[in-house]
Amino acid sequence: MKFQYVFIVLILISFFSCEDVIDVDVPTSEPRLVIDASINWIKGTTGNEQSIKLTLTAPFFDEEVPPANNAQVYITDENSNIFNFIEDGNSGIYLNSSFIPIINTEYLLTIVYKNETYTGTETLLAVPDIEFVEQNLEGGITGEETEIKAFFTDPINEENYYFFEFIPNIPVIKTLDTFKDEFVNGNLIFGFYVEEDLNPGDSVTIRNHGVSKRFYEFMYVLLQQTGDSGGPFETQPATVRGNCMNITNSSNYPLGYFRLSEVSEVIYTVLE
Repeated sequence: MKFQYVFIVLILISFFSCEDVIDVDVPTSEPRLVIDASINWIKGTTGNEQSIKLTLTAPFFDEEVPPANNAQVYITDENSNIFNFIEDGNSGIYLNSSFIPIINTEYLLTIVYKNETYTGTETLLAVPDIEFVEQNLEGGITGEETEIKAFFTDPINEENYYFFEFIPNIPVIKTLDTFKDEFVNGNLIFGFYVEEDLNPGDSVTIRNHGVSKRFYEFMYVLLQQTGDSGGPFETQPATVRGNCMNITNSSNYPLGYFRLSEVSEVIYTVLE
């Protein structure tokens, strides 16, 4: 009987000490172009300095997002003015220092990459000023979080859509949010931000962008999938199509979006 018990123990030790290496077959596909073309005209500036970021999709387990190099990138306005964007080294970031922003003007983005042409069209939309900011140091579910409200007056008799960024100066991920004036048209309304690690003396850059209905719907769906923070153009669990298309090869469609916005920006420091 003792030999039987020893035999059983040896089998159990052998079983638990085995480790199997499992190779996961992750489906791969040809890289797609990802377009992060956000033209932001911050109030009080000329809006001349602009950039466009081009990257490629990568396999799930890759740690780096590859840049899309050597593309031809330019924006054309309604008056046929052309603004060329030149790549900064091999970064995939394309720069222009002479862009002319005009409210309610339609712009056409053109990208030529690997002999295929991508285009997108959008209108530069205005945004109201952020008028004042309120804080609450005892907010959130726990009563220990810092809440910030950035107030602005929505234009009356207009259909407006907004895109908010809250960027703290502490090492936490920025927060993104969308808002529409469907039930508050013409009223004083606010963008809302809450962060438990935000303390007196810390600051938050608050940006409110005027955006189109189509961008609002695009970003709303994207934030539902990825959460309300981080880089929405870098990780997408499902394909969310933007307003850019491949006019050379429609099956090789791009990801991302071409957006133009006037931006109201406030840097707020949390008070005691």
